[in-house]
Amino acid sequence: MTGLKVAVLDYGIGNLRSAQKAFQHVGADARLTADPADIAAADAVVLPGVGAFGACVDALERTGLDRLALDAIASGRPFMGICVGMQLLYATSEESPDHRGLAHFERGIHLLPDTVKRPQMQWNRLVPTQPDHPMLRGLGEPWVYFVHSFAAAGGDEVVATCDYGEAVTAAVARDNVWATQFHPEKSASIGMGILGNFLTWAETMKGARA
Repeated sequence: MTGLKVAVLDYGIGNLRSAQKAFQHVGADARLTADPADIAAADAVVLPGVGAFGACVDALERTGLDRLALDAIASGRPFMGICVGMQLLYATSEESPDHRGLAHFERGIHLLPDTVKRPQMQWNRLVPTQPDHPMLRGLGEPWVYFVHSFAAAGGDEVVATCDYGEAVTAAVARDNVWATQFHPEKSASIGMGILGNFLTWAETMKGARA
């Protein structure tokens, strides 16, 4: 997996550098970029994000990275969303009802229930719903770090949940797209394991396309 080219989409919001460094730590040639040529040449593409859904949508559209993200997904290359980057893969969000996301998943993002403290800002244990998915390979009992007030209304794309007043969507995957509500780059060895699994899978996908 060493040297796999990973484009981390640079739209000026969030923990972009942290995501880049985390992928570099697990062996990727990870570059923070908004350049269409760099993104087109990448073996895999990553969309991080923190903050408000609407602000992130605006920034993606302003930079043209919304179109480039959708092009990357349509190309079949491995694509990963992190935190609000995962939420952006859904169609709508209660946080910003006048904005539309990338709609790879045709459902919405909802506010966490009133019965829990918002945001969820803590370590929490993943509960696999697809235990054989390659995202979760070799993780043992995975505890990861969350910071969020909104969560996806997941369907068959859900790979893992966590318990926070209800079963909260924690990770999803469909076709060439993976995404996590938690922050792998802040989740110590488990987070690095997930990013490493993504690169291993991306390497396999690259070989299949060759």
